[in-house]
Amino acid sequence: MEVSSVQMLYTHVIDFLYSKTLIFCAVQRCRLADDLCRLSVKLTSFSRFGRSLVRISVSDTGVGSKLEEYQYLKYRNDAVLTNQWDGMISLATTSISDSEIHNLNLNLKESDSAGRLIKLPSTAKNGDKFSGTEVSVSISKSLDDLLAEVTCFLQKMILVKIPKVVMELLVGGNDPLGSQIESRILAIEGSSAYSPVESIKCLEVGFKDYVRNRHTVFSIGETLKVGTGVANSSGSSQGNSQVVEAVVIISEMSEQFPSSCIREQDMKMEVLYFKDFVPCSIAQSAVDALTSINWKSYGLALRSIADHDGCIMLEWENLPQYFHVHIAIHCYHRQVKQLVAQNSLPDRNLARKAVKCALDDLKENNHRVLLSTRALKICDCAPDLAKTLARLILSSNDLNFQEECCSLLGLQSRRVNMDNVGNCIRDKIVSVIGLNDRNSQKHKDAPSFLFEDDYLQKEDFMDEEYQEDEEAYNSLDL
Repeated sequence: MEVSSVQMLYTHVIDFLYSKTLIFCAVQRCRLADDLCRLSVKLTSFSRFGRSLVRISVSDTGVGSKLEEYQYLKYRNDAVLTNQWDGMISLATTSISDSEIHNLNLNLKESDSAGRLIKLPSTAKNGDKFSGTEVSVSISKSLDDLLAEVTCFLQKMILVKIPKVVMELLVGGNDPLGSQIESRILAIEGSSAYSPVESIKCLEVGFKDYVRNRHTVFSIGETLKVGTGVANSSGSSQGNSQVVEAVVIISEMSEQFPSSCIREQDMKMEVLYFKDFVPCSIAQSAVDALTSINWKSYGLALRSIADHDGCIMLEWENLPQYFHVHIAIHCYHRQVKQLVAQNSLPDRNLARKAVKCALDDLKENNHRVLLSTRALKICDCAPDLAKTLARLILSSNDLNFQEECCSLLGLQSRRVNMDNVGNCIRDKIVSVIGLNDRNSQKHKDAPSFLFEDDYLQKEDFMDEEYQEDEEAYNSLDL
């Protein structure tokens, strides 16, 4: 896939520094703090030796930073990155018990540990009690280009609504006279009311807003169908267990929307992935989890997985033109881990279980949505079967039989005609097919009946459930 220089810079600097280190560490420090925490990202443009530079600063009021957080960072020998960044990181941090603010410079280009870390004069706190960290890097880049990427990143980050954290994005610059110009680009978000128990609800609400904002041009309104799922690891204690949450949303565009305006990428499924409340590139174990799901049981046929503008997209073979599916996955630890190296990859089985639970939840609560391939084939036969049954009923000379059938169908005598009887039978057949299709994935129950009857409900029936083998898609276009 061809990648522009702007996208390369985003991949190397934004994804590397923000997602995996600077913002990630700031979020974990905030989660460790007892009080409400502010997380600020500031972009400041300035000039040095005739070069236009942007200082990227990430600050938080969480617990103080540890140098171990940065010992795993390595400078990437990349031609584009070398021209943009000198490898220097400026760090100012203090803990609540410290009497001063520690100032340091970290040179990632320096291989010698002694020369890598440079301690600068500390700043006295004068008896004030506070904690926090500010980490800064300066790169040679257009402010507008960088601002667009950072804004998109933080807007995704807002989806998970981090407990006890408020966020803001600030942009500053210098006019010709040297005075600073500053504006707030991203409004403060967050609330101290969120708790880990409610995190799946926060993800659901945030993801719904994200989908609506991304597809307002399609006028999908409030017609979103949502399913949620949560899977927990069976650790020795609840405190250090791994949690994987998933939200699946189906949106439908109006059929009056011109098909010529639908882009090719709009026909694919976007997968957002979060690790410990920070958006990042999806882990391979999560990709494996997605490809191991038996999508045919949800009426879908997976064609490929592709990277599109930094997002993982699932492409389907039989997705209706106006039908869109969106997935968000969040993997985190209940016990906060401040050091990057301590955070393990998500468990494949947990990710798979969470997504399947979300799909099942969506299917359970939305009529005729995500029916299996087999159920869809049976539904295709429903109209002809309904017409045949309607003819049998209405052609009978037994008026009592006709009245009893119409009563079971819920039809009044004045509405009895071929079309009404046929449509009613068809709807009931499709409803039963959908009910049995949903039940088949959970447990073996007595089959649902086309007509409700107390006597028949007492009879014992064995449900011969249709089960497809779980299929792993090993020939995907990764």
